Amino acid sequence: MKNIYNTILKTSEGITFLLLLFAFFSCERIEVETPSHLLGGNNVYTDPTTVEAAIIGIYANLRDYGLLSGGAQGMSNLMGQYADELDYYSAIPLPEESFNKNNLTPSEPAVAEIWNSAYNQIYSTNAILEGVAGSDFFSEEEKAEFTGEALFIRGLLHFYLLNLYGDIPYIKTTNYIVNKSVSRMAESDVYALITADLLEAAELLPETDSTGEHTRPNKYTALALLARVYLYQKNYELANQYASLVIENNGWEDNIANVFLNSSRSTLWQFSPGQVGGNTLEADTFIILSAPPSTRALSSALVNAFSENDLRKTNWIGVVTDGNNSWYFPYKYKIGLGAGSSQEYSIIFRMAEQYIIRAEANTRLGNIAEAQNDINKIRNRAGLDNTTATTESELLIAILQERQLELFIEFGHRFFDLKRVGKLDEVLDQLKPGWNTTDRLFPLPERELVVNPNLQPQNPGY
Repeated sequence: MKNIYNTILKTSEGITFLLLLFAFFSCERIEVETPSHLLGGNNVYTDPTTVEAAIIGIYANLRDYGLLSGGAQGMSNLMGQYADELDYYSAIPLPEESFNKNNLTPSEPAVAEIWNSAYNQIYSTNAILEGVAGSDFFSEEEKAEFTGEALFIRGLLHFYLLNLYGDIPYIKTTNYIVNKSVSRMAESDVYALITADLLEAAELLPETDSTGEHTRPNKYTALALLARVYLYQKNYELANQYASLVIENNGWEDNIANVFLNSSRSTLWQFSPGQVGGNTLEADTFIILSAPPSTRALSSALVNAFSENDLRKTNWIGVVTDGNNSWYFPYKYKIGLGAGSSQEYSIIFRMAEQYIIRAEANTRLGNIAEAQNDINKIRNRAGLDNTTATTESELLIAILQERQLELFIEFGHRFFDLKRVGKLDEVLDQLKPGWNTTDRLFPLPERELVVNPNLQPQNPGY
């Protein structure tokens, strides 16, 4: 499979092929015969090579569009603007301005794009699941890996949609008649379905990534997401259990300067670039080349949260100056797309989060020494002394701060953390004039409510 993967991704013909595949899988209703020059649905499920290509096409789409993209339309940027991580500077109206000012509306195109791209990607995973399940052309190993990957992606996307929009439909079929009239489900029911998908994925996925580059999710990627899901649900025993499984079976990168290289030992899952010699969309989105910034920069609230001797500040934050003023930017990824040598991939899951999850779970369970050890693992790599927190309340404050400093500008962690611990209003009301309590959820896209009244009511405040 590794050879297939490399061949597809590293040729221009392969990229075109994947785009055609994704276009095929993204259609919500196919009413015409598939053109002869495209890959037909029946043919996909008679050859492991084409299913492999279809799954890789989903990863390419996740990398370039929607929630997990490192571009300006992805969560790292938009949720950084929505919370307290980024400031907005553009003199030209951009979609992220509404996020920065916390004045989203149901008719906001960016809100609809997040919703639509995620559900299109979910549709693609369901197409894989249905096609593989109904085919006799695969070995049990192939069927298990294809199914596990699709279940993992489906659970991951629903997890983010739930935490952005609140009660949502959980889509498990490509059936247009069913999907056009789905209803929103209670948070607890959505979490139950996410958990079921991830548990099954963990059973089916191999323990190691066949590419050797952590570009395909494996068993421990699914367990890492399960640890997060259980933490969000306040099931601290299981959060601790699954984070421990991930920690015990994966490596750790001691050198902070290497954490975001594509060879980092701390990476659990990452997206390879879309072109030979490419790097990350994150670098092109966030690096500021001259002062003053033209679009976005780190907020003073975030920059000032770091102590001067924190290696994360010196290694992961860049600065530009005009001689009088300085502006700071995310510098976790340092190499632009056109560098000619691929040294950085977009990292989706990494080990540091698992240590912090386990620290929080152990704190809640009263295991203070174990929690301190995990927090110190993070702090010591950043060149900091051991934590001075000794009580549960002190440790929870310290853990929230470490999450802020370690995971900044990574897929909305900061916003979701403030939300789940009940501190959104306390923190954002002081910093953001446009903040309202109801901003804890996005509005549902207006068009979706018109097309499918079963999605009513609209979220409060919109």
